[in-house]
Amino acid sequence: MAGIPMARTGITFDVGIVDDHPVVIDGVRAWLAEEPSVRVGHTGDTTADLRSHTMDVLIVDLNLNGRLVLSDIGELAAEGRRLVVFSQLTDESLVMDVLDMGVAGFVTKSEGQAHLLHAVRAAAADRPYVPPTTAGVLVSDRNPVAPQLSPQERTSLLWWFQSMSKASVARRMGVSVHTVDMYIKRARVKYAQVGRAAPTKTDMLARAIEDGLVTPAELADSAEWTPSA
Repeated sequence: MAGIPMARTGITFDVGIVDDHPVVIDGVRAWLAEEPSVRVGHTGDTTADLRSHTMDVLIVDLNLNGRLVLSDIGELAAEGRRLVVFSQLTDESLVMDVLDMGVAGFVTKSEGQAHLLHAVRAAAADRPYVPPTTAGVLVSDRNPVAPQLSPQERTSLLWWFQSMSKASVARRMGVSVHTVDMYIKRARVKYAQVGRAAPTKTDMLARAIEDGLVTPAELADSAEWTPSA
């Protein structure tokens, strides 16, 4: 199936599926089986033990065993997990709340296989993918508030803007260079999802200043700012 390529061509990606309906897990597993680069590494009906599993992408339902797991999703997204929400719930405010948490994508169950596979590919490659329901919500949203970045995303951007290399940012934050790169990519994805693409460092700085995420005073610690991508 043609579409967005995986981030590491030829390498298997681990995907987790969390849903409280076995028939949904079986169906999604069958869909993913059509992708030679995807391996289902975990299935379950709860988010409780996800931190003990390392997966490239998590497909998670919003309603598990009668409970909305918004707080769990927010915590997982803040940790840097790539999440694709796969839900039958389509309330506009709920979709916006989930997107603001920093998930990689929101696919409704009625949108089915093609859109879910596109969303998984995009999430694995740290690229945006906006299926029809999400696009409709974003178009109808009249809230001028900028995409909501996590504290980690904002911190990594600020220090990156201050002429630090990503390696320096990683050391200062106490994380890996890959994690810093992921935070920056996630910020770009969030801007692209609301139609304000920021493909370069210069573009991202402009967006951050426009939205008050960073100020000239916060950038003053740097003697020289370099607009490298």
